[in-house]
Amino acid sequence: MSGRDGLTVRELTVTDRAGTVIVDRLSLRIAPGEVLALVGPSGAGKTTVLRAVLGALPPGLRQVSGRIEWHGTPVRSPRRWRRRTVGFLGQDPASALHPLLSARAAVREALTGSARYAGAAEWEALPGSASGAGAVERVLAEVGLDPAILGHRRPHQLSGGQAQRVALARALVADPELLVLDEPTSALDPAALALALARVRRRRGDGRSVTLVVTHDLGVVRELADHVVRLGPGEGTDLAPRTAIRPTVIAGEPVLEVRGMTVAQPPGGTPLLSDVHLEIRAGEAVALLGPSGSGKSTLLRALAGLHPAEQGQATVAGRPLPWPVTERSPAAVLALALVGQNPLDALNPARTVGAALARPLRTLRGLPRRTARAQALRLLATVGLPEDLAHRYPAALSGGQRQRVALARALAGEPAVLLADEITAALDTRTAAQVLDLIDTLRREDGLAVLAVTHDPAVAARADRVLRTEDGRLHPHSRSLDDDRRPALDAP
Repeated sequence: MSGRDGLTVRELTVTDRAGTVIVDRLSLRIAPGEVLALVGPSGAGKTTVLRAVLGALPPGLRQVSGRIEWHGTPVRSPRRWRRRTVGFLGQDPASALHPLLSARAAVREALTGSARYAGAAEWEALPGSASGAGAVERVLAEVGLDPAILGHRRPHQLSGGQAQRVALARALVADPELLVLDEPTSALDPAALALALARVRRRRGDGRSVTLVVTHDLGVVRELADHVVRLGPGEGTDLAPRTAIRPTVIAGEPVLEVRGMTVAQPPGGTPLLSDVHLEIRAGEAVALLGPSGSGKSTLLRALAGLHPAEQGQATVAGRPLPWPVTERSPAAVLALALVGQNPLDALNPARTVGAALARPLRTLRGLPRRTARAQALRLLATVGLPEDLAHRYPAALSGGQRQRVALARALAGEPAVLLADEITAALDTRTAAQVLDLIDTLRREDGLAVLAVTHDPAVAARADRVLRTEDGRLHPHSRSLDDDRRPALDAP
């Protein structure tokens, strides 16, 4: 092969430390101007393929055979090749953004790194000034972010969807020859999704750009992909099949009450949400919809005690709930459990999955070490994961597996209220349905109350009530869920 052949993967095989095959003799080719979508159930090895292509496998995984070629030549210096050639968006964009860099600076840093290897002549030719400011402003606007309003904000001041768009802008800004996207639309509302797809679609057919996408979103596949490669089956064990029925709401006093809550972002700035009034009863599920940046995730974090509330009062199980988590009693801490958009933020990278699950069982529920370990394995089985994952570290898991571990960790304290932030975003359709079935069972049998931020109509459809954040307020959601519908990719 010679000339501009694009990306070629030949007989790629990846194993873990125990020799278990994660990717088995995979071969694929993406020609310049083409988009290839890699699909399949959670745990099938999709993200591992991306990491292997980039020469950046996490500890615990090893490429035992195969070859990566770029334009017909084997890639021998992955680090330098990545910096010269690749734009990358991972599953956890907020974790990948430097916490001290503003959105504008994070995008500019990627442009600077690319230019240093591309050469001074190409750097000077980039749109805008020599600093690349014009390119940075333009790409932020193209993914639906106003640089004047959001350009100065740091990752913790952005919503999940905004952080994902900053990371996408960072991957796109240098117009890389190879663009690698891992679940690039999981946290995007429909308007932001349309902008992101339009920006990536411009690469198709240009005779230069190669794009590799991992996604569970059938709409993304239909819009972008020239070729589809399906991996599977995954590693996870099936959850027990259940009938997806709406649980009967348990009558009684509200388990969570919020009165007059105001939440600002950034702290001291204009309120994101004002005068929030909310009641959730035991066994009830409430879905929260709204555009990116409207305060949905911040509301969950404030209820979990991780973001300051400016004013208002709350009670859980009839007892006062202080806003800061440091002022809450052990019972109040146990009562509310948050599963965030980025499971890597919740899982210690230096702690195995088993240890991550056993810790809250010991510290919050006071279980003996041996009992906590046994209960940790039961929690893994509850969310449909095999026991051998207990010995792995978070970096060695797929995005869907990490999300289920984060859910298991949240359930470890037997909470009264589950605060769920886009918990199905990293899951294929089948696994997402099984996780939702599990939550429905906990609602029906244990009275678990759920407040779920989502862009997924399958999640909203199971809720007893749907609310929407709009103009800084919470409103009942009256329009059809079909307005926000984005079909997900069926598992094999």
